[in-house]
Amino acid sequence: MAFRAFTDLEVYKETRQLRKSISELVKNSFPPEEKYKLADQVIRSSRRVTACIAEGHGRFHYQENIQYCRMARASLSETLEHVITAFDER
Repeated sequence: MAFRAFTDLEVYKETRQLRKSISELVKNSFPPEEKYKLADQVIRSSRRVTACIAEGHGRFHYQENIQYCRMARASLSETLEHVITAFDER
């Protein structure tokens, strides 16, 4: 198995696209009163997803990689919750 950069991983590519979409959503669709509250949280949680994938990929032990994948999954759930909350607040 050849070494692959984390940027070659399909999961990274998909979550990177999600991160970009979340950023656009926040800029164009979030209610003004949420601009400085919920907007910051949803952007940070979406960035954490790709950051955890990248960091886990750089770990030497398989179990460490798994832990970072779990953290990425948790951040993905957090991002979804923030988006749901934003739509509920509209």
